[in-house]
Order: sequence, then C-alpha cells, then structure tokens
Amino acid sequence: MKRIKKSIYGLSCCMLASVLMACGPGGKKTDAAADNGADSTVESAVPEYTVLDKPQVDLSQFQTDKDGYIVIFNGKDFTGWRGYGKDDVPGKWTIEDGAIKFNGSGGGEAQDADGGDIIFAHKFKNFELDFEWKVAKGSNSGVFYLAQEVQTKDPNTGEMRMEPIYISAPEAQILDNENHPDAKLGKDNNRQSLSLYDMIPAVPQNSKPFGEWNTGGIMVYKGTVVHRQNGENVVEYHLWTQQWTDMLQASKFSQDKWPLAFELLNNCGGENREGYIGLQDHGDDVWFRNIRVKILD
Repeated sequence: MKRIKKSIYGLSCCMLASVLMACGPGGKKTDAAADNGADSTVESAVPEYTVLDKPQVDLSQFQTDKDGYIVIFNGKDFTGWRGYGKDDVPGKWTIEDGAIKFNGSGGGEAQDADGGDIIFAHKFKNFELDFEWKVAKGSNSGVFYLAQEVQTKDPNTGEMRMEPIYISAPEAQILDNENHPDAKLGKDNNRQSLSLYDMIPAVPQNSKPFGEWNTGGIMVYKGTVVHRQNGENVVEYHLWTQQWTDMLQASKFSQDKWPLAFELLNNCGGENREGYIGLQDHGDDVWFRNIRVKILD
C-alpha cells in the first residue's frame, strides 16, 4: 500500500501539465506557480491517506471476443470482481439472467455490510469500456473509472477508514431520468444518465425508460474521455488539464469544499494514470451485462 502524508498542493502546478506529467501528492509549488500569485507556503487541509495496492487479476485468463475486447464479466459468476476495499463481492450483488444485479434496499446510498460498490480487480489506463445497463423505476447508480482504493486515518481514534470510491474516480451517471429526483438537480441536466456526474450533461439525452436495456460506453485515451449512450457520443472532456481543474473547482469536489477529493480527482489515476472500473451501490435495483474492455495502449 502507498501511504501519503499531508501535502502542499498548488492548483497552478496543473497548468504546467505539458512539462510536469502529473502533480502528485506531496508536490510543492513551482516558481512559476508563485509567479502566478499562488502562495507557496500555504498547506491545504488534505489529511494523511493511504492508497491500497491489492493484487490485480491476470487479464490473460479472460476471454477476448472477435472485436478485440476482453470480456470482464462472463455472465455466470463474479470472476475478477470484488467489493471496493474488500476481498469479496457483497451479498446484495447477485447474478440474474446473465447480468450483474444490485438488489436495492431502498435506503439510498446506504453502503451497508451486505452492500457497497464493486470493482473489477485490474487497473486500466487507456481503454474503451462497453456495457449494457437498465434500472428499475426510480433507480440510481453509476459507473466509475480510474478509481483508487483510498483510506484515511480517523483523527480521533487513529483507525483507518475507507473513503467513498467517488473521491478518486469520475462517474458516468446511471439513472431513471423520469422518476428519480436527481435528474432535476445539479445544473443543466448534468445528473442525468451517462452525464459526467454533476459536471457535464449528456447531450443528446437519449436514455430509454426504466426496465429497458441501454448501451453505454466510456473511452479514456491519454486524458481524453468520451461517454457513449445508445450509439451516440454524449460527453467529451479532457483530464489533467485546466478544463478539468476548473470543473472540479466549480463542483462539490472543489479545493475549498473537499480538499482530499480535489487532490485525488485532479490527479485521478495517480502517478500511473490508471485505475479500477467500478459499479455503484446507490441503494436501488440496477443491472449490468455484456461488460467488456479494449486496451488502447
């Protein structure tokens, strides 16, 4: 596991991305940052955190289809999958008619002992993810990518605790747009299905009603990210750029509101710019099937 202490973090360092490939935790501001008016002596309120480094599955054990995609869900069992921060898949995730299903508790983002998000236990860097999804009436979920498993130390007890997966990973929203109230929150419909959650709305918004299967896709290639829904590209943005930093600063993950999330997301994928694919437990019934990944390296 990788342990990281509180860091001095400069927003302006990410403006030098063409020179410095990544602004890693613990990095100090450069003279250029100081020239831009940033205070190089101020320490952000980022707590000490640990990025878990668990064993990854061997992709050679998974079938590759005729299109060159690695099939990461075989439709029969959870081979290659486990709970976020766990060794096994939580019990509320099951296999139903060739699909991964989360059996909702109706309690929102409860993440109880039998629930919680799940990840495919291999980190991907440049890739194209294809999947199909459907939701029950009023359901909410999400697909995460470039995720890390992050722990922080409780300042009162000294115990390590898992931070939520979305503290380090962008989220492609999965939602019943017609019946879940989140569809009307956020800004400009940026919480509707296949949007970059709370940042960029999916346009066009072409999801199908609850109970019907949708196709979804996420491409990550050298910082360019594209979300697809039902055959159309609906979101495009660029990681590790000033655009990305500005979007974070305008969101609930801003440096002032959530310093740790800002640091992790601003450098999402870590120093290797790779991470896990995850499926969200938001307390509602949701199904995923035909999940496959093409490596683009």
